[in-house]
Amino acid sequence: MWFTCEKELLENAINTVQRAASNKTTYPILEGILIKAKDNKVILTATDLDLGIETYINANINKNGATVLNSKLLAELIRKLPNDMISMKMEENNILIKCQKSEFTLIGSNPEEFPSLPSINENIMYELSQDLLKNMIRQTIFAIAPDETRPILTGILFEIKDGTLNFVALDGYRLALKSENIGSYENISAVIPGKTLSEISKILEPTDDTVKITFTPNHILFTLDNTKIISRLLDGEFINYRQIVPDEYKLRVKVKTGELLDSIERASLLAREGKTNLIKFDISQDKMIITSNSQIGKVYEEVDVELEGDEIKIAFNSKYFLDVLRVIDSEEIYLEFTTNVSPCVVKKCDSNNYIYLVLPVRL
Repeated sequence: MWFTCEKELLENAINTVQRAASNKTTYPILEGILIKAKDNKVILTATDLDLGIETYINANINKNGATVLNSKLLAELIRKLPNDMISMKMEENNILIKCQKSEFTLIGSNPEEFPSLPSINENIMYELSQDLLKNMIRQTIFAIAPDETRPILTGILFEIKDGTLNFVALDGYRLALKSENIGSYENISAVIPGKTLSEISKILEPTDDTVKITFTPNHILFTLDNTKIISRLLDGEFINYRQIVPDEYKLRVKVKTGELLDSIERASLLAREGKTNLIKFDISQDKMIITSNSQIGKVYEEVDVELEGDEIKIAFNSKYFLDVLRVIDSEEIYLEFTTNVSPCVVKKCDSNNYIYLVLPVRL
């Protein structure tokens, strides 16, 4: 193997695939990046056996070949080189890397030992804009379960039904549902690991460029530009979220998103000190009073609202409210209540494409 390419191209490609390399493994080859030079392209691949990422860059190939190099070391080394042409040349098992007056020699691993990514038939594809997919991930991923107690809840439900794409995440305390009309696609339901979507979100750009998505019974493939991302799907049935979202309410509050966010952020400063993140809402006569207290003090916040229905006093974990207020893209929102022990539903005032449900804390 012997090739030359631009440092910036190689660095970006390494940063992309490195997201799939394993950090802790009993199989050291998974800590590496497979580098394959062939047909005027350098193909880079990394996988932890659950998630695999492959991308390619154009390069001047003097000799075809392949090797596996440690992903962390390679990324750090390339990042610190000057912005110029880089040469990588294999001499026996050693890889000689040159850039201007710098030379490094790394010991490569046998590429034959590197596991192949699953082969996926790309006949049926769904296409979304990168911006849409990135936004749908951002507005739901914070609500996935953080631990493996119920593995299915560590992922996001990807559901296409009657021309509508739904992303659903829930952790037992709150639920986030983002919907977009995407036309007449074939119906599908699959649960994608949260880790996969988190890494994809970092690669996606806020553009109208498309992402192609292909499913098999066990895997999902995302294709964008020169990059392919393959992930296992989570096994099991996702919770029937439609049964969880209330159909009606007894009290509805209209409030400015930014004002509510600022007030809860201030109230949460003391709520955190109390170890419970507890904040209390007292809603009556077109105002919402938000309070929190701990051993070192208390906070009182008053927010103007438009109230439909009866008064209510209710308490929440402040983190669960802050998470949604930071991602909901609407200047005004509705908060819908039934009782002080029933979930609160958060909706955008200007659209019905986002629903967030959060359980209260019993006082």
